[in-house]
Amino acid sequence: MQGLVDFLKGLGASRLMAMVAVTVALIGFFAFVIMRVTTPQMTTLFTDLSVEDSSGIVKDLERQAIPFELRNDGTVIMVPKDKVIRLRMKLAEGGLPKGGGVGYEIFDKSDALGSTSFVQNINHLRALEGELARTIRAIDRIQAARVHLVLPERPLFSRETLEPSASIVVRVRGTLEPQQIRAIRHVVASAVKGLKPQRVSIVDEAGQLLADGATGDTDNAIGDERRAGFEKRMRNQIEAIVSSVVGAGRARVQLSADFDYNKITQTSDRFDPEGRVLRSSQTREESSATADNSGQVTVNNELPGNQNRDNAATAREQSKKTEETNNYEISRTTKTEVTEIGRVNRLSVAVLVDGSYSKNDKGEMVYQERSKEQLDRIAALVRSAIGFDQKRGDQVEVVNLKFAEAPAVVPIGEATGLLGMLQFTKDDIMYVIELGVMMLLGLVVLFMVIRPLVRRIIASEQMASLTRDASVPALTDGSAQAVTGQNLVPNATAQMIDVAQVQGQVHAQAVHRVGELAERNPNETASIVRQWLAEPVT
Repeated sequence: MQGLVDFLKGLGASRLMAMVAVTVALIGFFAFVIMRVTTPQMTTLFTDLSVEDSSGIVKDLERQAIPFELRNDGTVIMVPKDKVIRLRMKLAEGGLPKGGGVGYEIFDKSDALGSTSFVQNINHLRALEGELARTIRAIDRIQAARVHLVLPERPLFSRETLEPSASIVVRVRGTLEPQQIRAIRHVVASAVKGLKPQRVSIVDEAGQLLADGATGDTDNAIGDERRAGFEKRMRNQIEAIVSSVVGAGRARVQLSADFDYNKITQTSDRFDPEGRVLRSSQTREESSATADNSGQVTVNNELPGNQNRDNAATAREQSKKTEETNNYEISRTTKTEVTEIGRVNRLSVAVLVDGSYSKNDKGEMVYQERSKEQLDRIAALVRSAIGFDQKRGDQVEVVNLKFAEAPAVVPIGEATGLLGMLQFTKDDIMYVIELGVMMLLGLVVLFMVIRPLVRRIIASEQMASLTRDASVPALTDGSAQAVTGQNLVPNATAQMIDVAQVQGQVHAQAVHRVGELAERNPNETASIVRQWLAEPVT
């Protein structure tokens, strides 16, 4: 211990602090390297988590004593790579993550006996909103969604029924396409009783109104979608029939359809005079008789058996009248025609076909154009496929041109041998590169910083030991100096001076030690000085 204490005292305060700093730095560096190497590689367990799901998953991980990291304010959880699959299955068994909303599982643990109808209705509304939000989040490009439903109750003694409505707020990655917006509206409307798609409003996270329920916009969007679907279907049909003739990949088809988006309602009445039907018939007959008695009234004329009366009866006038009325129904036809939007006004088709290739005498592929007869046959097939109507103004063009050669694609072979067995991933390669960089930095610190400091400390210690070896035998023992004579002291002193000259400087510690020896042995010091004075000057 005394030797260790003397060694530490001999180093000095500056060298001792340098050694301590170097030791601490080395321990810290190697501890960091060891911890970094031994720490398991972390990978993503779940992303875009809500606060509720994140807290539930963290509690489960802490209960299982599994290390984890939280990033992006708790929305991303990192776990060891070798435990990701098992943890996902374990958490899925426990119903995590729930998706940031309450679904129909709210009724799993509810007490139906102690809850009122109002609470049950609120829970049903919450469950319906949560399930709709989960369904919407399953659509591509939608990162998060929140649904608000308004389901009004019909007041008592009221004949009017209020329509339900819905509002949806979504957070998207990129931009939603029109058909996706319509799909969301129809999904929500179909899931809620009495809700119409026009009553569903959609807003994105930037406050931009994606759907406001305008009927005209909906009709135009439906018309555009119908036109796009019609063009795609016809184009596929034409490509299929042309490719069967010229070969797969050697035909390009473009089709444009002019649609009429006007909705027309037409009503017409038609009367057929030949189609008569007797509805009713009425006949009326009238008859009357009159006698000519010249207007005289006598007793003779009124007596029975009077011949003048008989003669008068024969002279009486008679009349008869008949009327007949017939009512007929004329046949009538009422016709109402409704022309929906999306009527095709005109079709334009452009077909580009490649030529044929054959080998010449040298074995080279030579391009040959197709004959006009073959192009006419292809055009006839296209006309038949689209239902060509010349009165409608349809156009069909079939052109034969040489296709540009596609750039050669070099197939990437699968890794074989050792690399194929190891199956390195991108994360593994980055991890190895990180370890290599850390080892390189460690070697640089070792050879550029630590090695020069150690060599400097060792050199200083060697110089101090040489000084002690040269001075102690000459000055510490007075009896030895008396035996060997006075020449030993000058030789030792000269050796000490030579060492100092070789080193280029006299260390402060050696000078201090020489001063202490001079104070302890004044007679020997005086003799050394006299010896120096007696030596001839060269």
